[in-house]
Amino acid sequence: MRNKNIYGTAFLLILITLGCSKNMLDEGSSKGITSYLQQEFELAGGRSPERRYYLMETKLVKYALDGKRTGVDTYRLKLEYVPASISGKDQDEYICSRFTVQQGTESAASIPALAGWSYVFVRGYDEEGRVFGIDHDRFENLETGEGKALPQDMAYFVYNTFIDFHAFCNAFAERTDGGKGIQDLKKIGDKIIHAASFTEPPVSLGSNVAEGSTFKNGEVTLEFKGMSLVDDILCSVVAFDSGESSFNMIMQPMPEMEIKTVGSSHYKGDLFIGMKSNWVQKVVMDEIVVAETILPMPPHKINSVIERMSTIRSVNESAFSQNKKD
Repeated sequence: MRNKNIYGTAFLLILITLGCSKNMLDEGSSKGITSYLQQEFELAGGRSPERRYYLMETKLVKYALDGKRTGVDTYRLKLEYVPASISGKDQDEYICSRFTVQQGTESAASIPALAGWSYVFVRGYDEEGRVFGIDHDRFENLETGEGKALPQDMAYFVYNTFIDFHAFCNAFAERTDGGKGIQDLKKIGDKIIHAASFTEPPVSLGSNVAEGSTFKNGEVTLEFKGMSLVDDILCSVVAFDSGESSFNMIMQPMPEMEIKTVGSSHYKGDLFIGMKSNWVQKVVMDEIVVAETILPMPPHKINSVIERMSTIRSVNESAFSQNKKD
């Protein structure tokens, strides 16, 4: 049965759209609101060719098995989208303006190798089998602005930040070819099983994460939950849920040494997509990861619990350009 509930914000927004206040709502207005919300919407329409600016922040909270927090790492990305029609180039590009990592309460450290890096987004895999066409070489031997080598596990999460961005803003928020996708959500309450369900993309990353490493999605669902306001922009609210996901990672920190990690993951969140523009205005995601790492030396096994929390925000050029040290 279709869920008719919507966010209270959306309800008040429709009142404003119809030119009436909460106190002025009468039976006729109520019917008009209901009629509006019951219509079919197009959530996968075309996007206008314009520069877009995004700020993304991901926090990794690490827990001991007794529930105590043992550390927090924060990853921040400034990413610009430049369509070919504006740049004059052959293809649309994404440009990383800045990337920083922060461990606990330490000062955030920049990653110079990513500053100004541009790339072309590819749907699915490129000719070399890389997810979304993201170049693995860019994440080899990363160093901070102070010249400190970034640990392999942190280098992987830097790479994964870009994968997450495109998974949410493109794979989930845009039309899917050859299977169910956001284009199949027409009315509030509609829910579909996404084409990404049970897929097993590789997560190998150069010498950091070896071939044979994969992440397997569970039954991925999208649900048209309702409408809301983001920065005064009317947005559809689409929930995503990965279902019971799992992963198998093989790391090789040095020759003839192999560290295997297996575990489960469950991520879910909301996409806020402009009703008129079809551009993503905001994304919120939460994930819980439970893993076991098998070591070739004592203690041989390490169990871990990590909570990941990500937020992506669309901002204007002024907000994107200010505070360049953030």
